Amino acid sequence: MTDTPPPGDDEDDDAGPTASGPTLPAQATGPVAVPDLVDDEDDDDDDPFGLGDLLGGGGLDLGGLMEQATQMQQQMAEAQAEAARTVLEGVAGGGAVKVTVTGSGEFRSVTIDPGAVDPDDVTLLEDLVLAALHDATARIQALQADAMGGLGGILGGSE
Repeated sequence: MTDTPPPGDDEDDDAGPTASGPTLPAQATGPVAVPDLVDDEDDDDDDPFGLGDLLGGGGLDLGGLMEQATQMQQQMAEAQAEAARTVLEGVAGGGAVKVTVTGSGEFRSVTIDPGAVDPDDVTLLEDLVLAALHDATARIQALQADAMGGLGGILGGSE
């Protein structure tokens, strides 16, 4: 079988139609240029997406963050231990009733001035003891908030 052009097609026309459709002239071009939207003159990493640059340069240092979190946790534990060792005193009735308590909430003693004891008015003494307990509890909360140094609010504490 010979390859003979159809009648009337004696010219070699590369841009003409073929059996699969019209052909377009081929043009030799270089690689398609993609615009560089990020200034990467200082970019010496191999991050093809430039995430480090997008996140503030240098990328995330997860190891450093973990170290900081561990240090904060250790400092908080030390502060809480120090607060727990502190002994506080709740007072009522001008010092007639005193309650001693640790920063962890362990009540140690109750001292009542004998002058505050009136067998005919036990209710007054009960109120004084209760007021001294409330004062001691408020001092514990203030001590713990101070020991946390403002971290209690960040970490979900009540501040």
